[in-house]
Order: sequence, then C-alpha cells, then structure tokens
Amino acid sequence: MKTKLGFIGGGNMASSLIGGLINNDHQHDLTSQDIMVFEPNSEKAQELKTEFNIQLASNNQQLLEHSNVVVIAVKPQVLQSVLEPLTTLFKDTKPLIVSIVAGIRSNSIEQWLEDEYAVVRVMPNTPALVAAGASGLYANERVDSEQKKITETLLDAVGISRWVASEADIDSVTALSGSGPAYFMLFIKSLIDAAQVAGLDSETAKDLAIATASGSAQLIANSDSSLQTLIDNVTSPGGTTEQALLSFHADQLPKIVSSAFEAARLRSEELAEQLGNS
Repeated sequence: MKTKLGFIGGGNMASSLIGGLINNDHQHDLTSQDIMVFEPNSEKAQELKTEFNIQLASNNQQLLEHSNVVVIAVKPQVLQSVLEPLTTLFKDTKPLIVSIVAGIRSNSIEQWLEDEYAVVRVMPNTPALVAAGASGLYANERVDSEQKKITETLLDAVGISRWVASEADIDSVTALSGSGPAYFMLFIKSLIDAAQVAGLDSETAKDLAIATASGSAQLIANSDSSLQTLIDNVTSPGGTTEQALLSFHADQLPKIVSSAFEAARLRSEELAEQLGNS
C-alpha cells in the first residue's frame, strides 16, 4: 500500500522530519504530495507549504481521511484534548500512529482514542533539525514489520534510529539521546569558558572546541577500537591529557554523569505518569 503521511502539528520537529523526507527522496517512494499537515497556525502552515510543496489540511478530519500513517507532533499537555474529539475518525481509518510527543505512553493514546491501534512511540532529539538526529523507537504489539519499516524510513531521514525492546526503555533513551545534546553543549561551553579564562579569544575557543567535539565523535564512529583504547591513544604517561583525566576522576566525573542520567530517566517516568493521568 502506498504510504500517505499526515502530521498533526507542524512545529520544528515535524518540519525537520518533512524536510528530511523531501531532501532524501531517493531512499523512499514518498512525494511531497503524499504528505499532509494540519497546523492551526496558518502562518506556520503556509511556510511549510512554501518550503516543501506539501498539502495542507484545513482540519484533522481531512488529514485523517488522507493518511494511513499519522505522526502526532503536538505539545504533550494538549494531546488528550486533540485526540478525544477524533475517536470516530481514527476508528474509521485505523492508521499507524507514530507519536513524537514526549512523555506520553502508547496506552494513554489508545485510552484517549478508545480503541486499540498500532502505535510507535518515538523519542527524537533536536539534532534532527540538522539531519543529525538520534531517535529511539518503541512499537506496541499491534505494529507489524511493514509499519516498522515505514517508521524507520521516517526517522532515518533525519539521522539514525534504534528500536528498544520495552516502552520503559524510552525513558532511558530520553536520558541518553533525548536530553543528551544539552549535556554535550554544557561540556563544550564549559571548555570554551575555561579557554577564555586562560586567555584565548572567544571565537578561537569556540571554533576549536566545536571542531574537537565533532572530530572526536567522527573518530569514534569510524574506529573499530573501544572507547577506552581511543582514550588511551590520546593519553601519554605523564602528559597533559593524563593530568586532565586524573582531575576528572578526582572530581568523580563518571559518577556525576551517571547521577545526571538517572535524574533525567526518573523525571521521564514521572512525566509519563503525570501526563497520562491528567
């Protein structure tokens, strides 16, 4: 069956997914006319149409009548109020539901729609905006292999995607790649600030720090060696890197990172409970 893709919500993440699909059209058979968006902000909707030549829906009914795959891309706080008036329309069309709404579990979506659906829950991250995303995917038991492939095509258009075995794993993905960009940005900012205190000008410090972070990530991605081996390769006994790493370990950097990860994971669990029971 030809995929007809509908987006409920046309914000930044939806826009990045649409842009990725349009720009990587050699990887799938979707055309711009197979994609429809309902975005109540008419200015934002028109921007999407102008940029990507997609179809605009005047309401969610038109969107659901067009789509066999529906991507839900609204704020978590409004999802229940968006879905509940659409129960009959969803029952009539039975689309694959791909939710990129943070913190809302698949059973909450089914509860609000008053029926069972094939639901894929996605935890994307902001680097998807520059086609460098890392997304975790969870499929409930009603999602078949073809629907999984469709979801992979959607998310791989803006980076990489990986399936997780249980929905609880999405909370770990949230703590890893969902919130993770801010961790690396904070580290880079701290490194830049330290370099400026030592006398480097801000632009030089920023350029070198960003290139170092990017280059290190590429080196890891292109190497068959373990991370510890790569670290050892940079660390000469008695040298500068060794002193920095000794300082990190003295300040318990691994424990700091582990505690931060767990704090984010637990908050993801709490939010899912709160939003699902609202």
